[in-house]
Amino acid sequence: MSAAERLLIVLVNTDPRNGEELGAPFYHASVAAALGYTVDVVCTATAGRLLRVGVAAGLEVKAGSGRSVYDFIKDAHGHGARFWACPNNLDLFDMARDELIPECAGMMSATQMITDLMDGECRVLTY
Repeated sequence: MSAAERLLIVLVNTDPRNGEELGAPFYHASVAAALGYTVDVVCTATAGRLLRVGVAAGLEVKAGSGRSVYDFIKDAHGHGARFWACPNNLDLFDMARDELIPECAGMMSATQMITDLMDGECRVLTY
């Protein structure tokens, strides 16, 4: 697979306390996956909280819309986007793997992410 075929979306500065920041990354993941690209979404730092069961389900991009952030995640996953947790977030937020949403494919370490970036394995969007 060439870098032109894989998109890595890194949520590192996206803060779950600000719902309006959460729509674009998940919508972009949906669109890219629907277009046939391989899409990996890594949630790290504060954004890592979004992968804990119940967190994204309790947030809305637009208040009163009736669509949760988790709905956006499920849409992207339904189009084929894969979601990855940062292993360090489990410790940071006192989470266990069994507390992660079912759409989470597993862990992506900093080593793996940086290796993929430096080897030109993907194009990157950061939020």
